Amino acid sequence: MERMKKSKKVKRPSWDKYFIETARLISTRSTCLRRKVGAIIVKDRRILATGYNGTPSNVRHCDETGCLRDKLNIPSGERHELCRGLHAEQNVLLQAALYGISVKESVLYCTNQPCVICAKMLINAGIKEIVAADGYPDKMAKDFLKEAGINIRIIKV
Repeated sequence: MERMKKSKKVKRPSWDKYFIETARLISTRSTCLRRKVGAIIVKDRRILATGYNGTPSNVRHCDETGCLRDKLNIPSGERHELCRGLHAEQNVLLQAALYGISVKESVLYCTNQPCVICAKMLINAGIKEIVAADGYPDKMAKDFLKEAGINIRIIKV
């Protein structure tokens, strides 16, 4: 009888690393001149929708028009209404809505912690947890998410 060879264990990334790295890849589609952000919504280890920050469909990108926020020296985390683009978190929610996908009880993986505007949307969309690769200077967003009972994990992978 031939002896079975010992199989070599394949090294696989953790689920968190897998989804954060996927969000990083998605962020490379961004045309934002200041920060490239990617987001994915996951439920039961399945990707439901993806999004990155950038202008709405059929609107010129910031790499063509320039960045008004840079021209006005607006710090990160302030005056979001003066941006031509949507945030990755907004786009991932819109993509799910466009295709009729419920995101209730899902997890958002994002390259950055959401701002307060996105935090409010994520709360009302039923997101149960947020996993981010990096923070964001928006204390109100953190406070809202905590009050709503949504766990935020910043992970370094």
